[in-house]
Amino acid sequence: MPACLGAWRALLVLLLAVAAGGVHAEGAPRGPEGFRNNYPHEGKGSLWAWQWERLRKGLPEAPEGGWPIPAQKTDPALLRTPDNNPSVTWIGHATMLVRLGGKTMLFDPVFTQRASPLSFAGPRRIVPLPITIAELPKIDLVMVSHNHYDHLDADTVQQLAAHPQGSPRFLVPQGLKAWFAALGITPLDEYDWWQETAEDGLRITFVPVQHWSRRRLDDTNATLWGGWVVDGAGLRMIHTGDTGYSQDFKDIGARLGPFDMAFIPIGAYAPRWFMKVMHVNVPEAVQIRTDLRAERAIGMHWGTFENLTDEPMDEPPKLLAQRRRELGLSTDQFDVLRIGETRRLERVRP
Repeated sequence: MPACLGAWRALLVLLLAVAAGGVHAEGAPRGPEGFRNNYPHEGKGSLWAWQWERLRKGLPEAPEGGWPIPAQKTDPALLRTPDNNPSVTWIGHATMLVRLGGKTMLFDPVFTQRASPLSFAGPRRIVPLPITIAELPKIDLVMVSHNHYDHLDADTVQQLAAHPQGSPRFLVPQGLKAWFAALGITPLDEYDWWQETAEDGLRITFVPVQHWSRRRLDDTNATLWGGWVVDGAGLRMIHTGDTGYSQDFKDIGARLGPFDMAFIPIGAYAPRWFMKVMHVNVPEAVQIRTDLRAERAIGMHWGTFENLTDEPMDEPPKLLAQRRRELGLSTDQFDVLRIGETRRLERVRP
């Protein structure tokens, strides 16, 4: 076969594979309106229709005495002892502190009282912070999934950058570097989907999820979103950020799995007609664990900020327990933490 004919045939095979969904280009797709998700999905519903609906129905309605969210104070000394490495501590919502391979890292750090651009309005923290920034050990890495206010807070990252023990290295999605640089924050690197970096034996990969971004009325999808995979010291884990359900998790599982631990959102899912595209519910979260080929998972993104969405704030772990029973899963396979709780991480994948 002539070389040119063979090359054309190879190109045709590649194009057909891409059309069939069998091969994915590196990096996030982008169009005139900014970054896009990998897979087709329904459009987002009307924000104003949702706000009007929740106003009419009085949602979410807190019980008398407030929401019973399990919480405890985090022991700062526990985060410094070598015996407690590797481990994870849930600070609340999507903020996870992980110790692995001699490094201490924070995912989606928000240490403010509100997930909002305003200090006096917006979703309010209903459980006190279990630990302050001043009490934290030296943070080596900060990984940000996207720019929504419940995942990225300006005051928090500025305090972390000014920590007496030194600034962490910040890893952020593509397009966010300028925002951090405007705050005077370095060292700083930004990443596209599937891009990798290393930190003293840890391999870190930014991976695709189905979501969107915005911090102002005029910057919708101008910056990327995603999850973070960390592999090293004998453990492989993923923080999925904020996400709707998509084929992306099967792609991640096939390419980078299996995982010892996955941090997966289980809250902020109601009403489904509005939230489905951007936030998974509990059954979808359990399916994500399967898609990722994760031996264990911990549910996050619940029980922290009031009035983010419409479901009862203590409902997600109840639904997770019900789903575990239906599928015959153990608490080890998919569990939740108390806000402030520290738990050892172990290698459990084959």
